[in-house]
Amino acid sequence: KAIHKVSDRSEAPFIAINCASIPENLLESELFGFEKGAFTGAHKTTLGKIECAQGGTLFLDEIGDMPYHLQAKLLRFLQEKVIERLGGRKEIPVDVRVICATNQNLEVMVSEKAFREDLFYRITEITLNIPPLRDRDEDVLILANFFLQQYAAEYKRSAKSFADDALYGLRNHKWPGNIRELQNKVKSSVIMSTSTQVTAFDLGFFDKENAEYELSLNLRAVREQAETIAIQKAYALTDGNMSKTSELLGITRPTLYSLIEKYRIGINV
Repeated sequence: KAIHKVSDRSEAPFIAINCASIPENLLESELFGFEKGAFTGAHKTTLGKIECAQGGTLFLDEIGDMPYHLQAKLLRFLQEKVIERLGGRKEIPVDVRVICATNQNLEVMVSEKAFREDLFYRITEITLNIPPLRDRDEDVLILANFFLQQYAAEYKRSAKSFADDALYGLRNHKWPGNIRELQNKVKSSVIMSTSTQVTAFDLGFFDKENAEYELSLNLRAVREQAETIAIQKAYALTDGNMSKTSELLGITRPTLYSLIEKYRIGINV
C-alpha cells in the first residue's frame, strides 16, 4: 500500500485480495468477474478485482496459495493486459500494476510443480525480501508502539504505553504468526486493558505453557501485576465503590488510592 501511495497511480484504486482466504471455486470470479447467467445465482454482470483496480494497483497477497489451474489465466492477464469475465467471450483491456506477496518459497514450489515456472519469472521482475518478524528484533517494539497508539485512538482506550513485563514478552516472543500476530495481540490488549499501561497479562503471554517470560520477571514486576489485577477485580465486584473495594482487599482507602496512582490503573478516584 505504501508503494501505491508514493507512485503515480496513487489517485487510482488500490485493491487487495488474499488468495488463501477465498475458496478455490470463488477465487476466479473474484479476480476476473462474471457475466450475467455465467452460473447459478449470477443475476447480473459483476466486475472482478482486476477491473476494479483499473489504472491503479492490484495486491495479490499469499499468491503461493493460488490454485495451479488459475495461474495460467493470471499469467495471460499479466502478459497481454486483457481479461475475460467468467461466462464472457469479450477481451477487456486493463491497465493495472500488480504487486504480489507470499510467505512461501516459490522456487521450491516451482521445482515441485506446485507453482508455474513462467508465472514465477513474470512476477519476480523486482523482488523485496522482507525477513520474518522473529529475525527483526529491533522492529518489534517500534511496530508494537505504532499499533498501540493506533488502536488506543481508534477505540478511545486509555492505554498509552507498555509495562516492563510486556516489553520483555514482546522482545522474546518468537512471533510464528509474524506481523499479523503482533497486530492482533496489541489490538486485543488495548481493547481489554483498563490501565494506561498494557501488561504481559493483557498481551496473553502468561497463558503460554512455556512461560519463559514469567520466569525471568523480577519480583517487583510480578507483585505489580498481581496487585493491579486484584484491584481491578475488586473494583468491578463492588461496582466502583472505593470503600468496599479497599475493605475487600484488606487495605485502607489511602493505600488503595496510592496503589491506583502508582500503577496508573484506569480508575476514576
